[in-house]
Amino acid sequence: MILCAGESLIDMVPQDGAFRPLAGGSVYNTAIALGRLGEPTAYLWPISRDPFGEVLLRPLAEAGVNTDLCPRTDRLTTLALVTLTGGEARYSFYDEGSAGRMLAPADLPVLPGEIQALFAGGISLVPDPCGAAIEALVERDGARLPVMLDPNIRPFFITDADAYRARLSRLIARADIVKLSGDDLEWLHPDLPPEDAARRVLARGPRLVLQTGGAAGARAHWAGETVAAPAIRTAVADTIGAGDTFNAGVLASLRRQGVLSKAGLAAITADQIAAALTLGAQAAAVTVSRPGANPPWSHEMPALSP
Repeated sequence: MILCAGESLIDMVPQDGAFRPLAGGSVYNTAIALGRLGEPTAYLWPISRDPFGEVLLRPLAEAGVNTDLCPRTDRLTTLALVTLTGGEARYSFYDEGSAGRMLAPADLPVLPGEIQALFAGGISLVPDPCGAAIEALVERDGARLPVMLDPNIRPFFITDADAYRARLSRLIARADIVKLSGDDLEWLHPDLPPEDAARRVLARGPRLVLQTGGAAGARAHWAGETVAAPAIRTAVADTIGAGDTFNAGVLASLRRQGVLSKAGLAAITADQIAAALTLGAQAAAVTVSRPGANPPWSHEMPALSP
């Protein structure tokens, strides 16, 4: 079972002069996508007892995601108020003292034995105490479990860039797989071209650094020659949740190929990496073909081979 640990929230999206509440969050989206692909998946993040908590739980249940590790709390759900300026989305977060924000290292549960991999990332890595909690989880369990990290860097959410860079540096050194977009790489290493920046991240310790570029496809940097996979051509409705779904496809493929373990990743081959990138791209292509973060179900995938 793959454990996804990180933020869920409610996006308040403008619609007809009002706001429509939609379940979201980078790590939450990946958990939903994994469940819809038929992967055994668990989720870890505090869920409020307020009405929005039920909005978050329903898609998880429908996707078959196990939420036994999610603590319930009377603190309120994080809200992200979305405003559109010239077609560009801007976010205002109502997050202070919220259910997820207040997750502390002392709140972390002991992970059950069936957890075989850990996925973490998103804005849950930024503020404390929740950022410290996710870092503590990776520190505690990353020695035995393979860890995939997608920081999904949002500069507008970062108030102390130096502290966040230091946290990311520690997490990257612990991670086995790191996924970074072109924007992520530019924020981490503004003085380097994307390929060189990805190699710099690889040198910190991960087995794989996955570099995504939308229509440019994805590349994997590892001990061997760079592996590339093209994006799947499709009519794009929007790109919300595309990277989150890509992560799910990669993890699903690695698990199906039997290499989602410390030993498996140490002995991974170029063909196995290519298969993982391809499934990630196939899943992401379905998501971008329809509005919002709406990952594919297994029956909507062109193939469910590794």
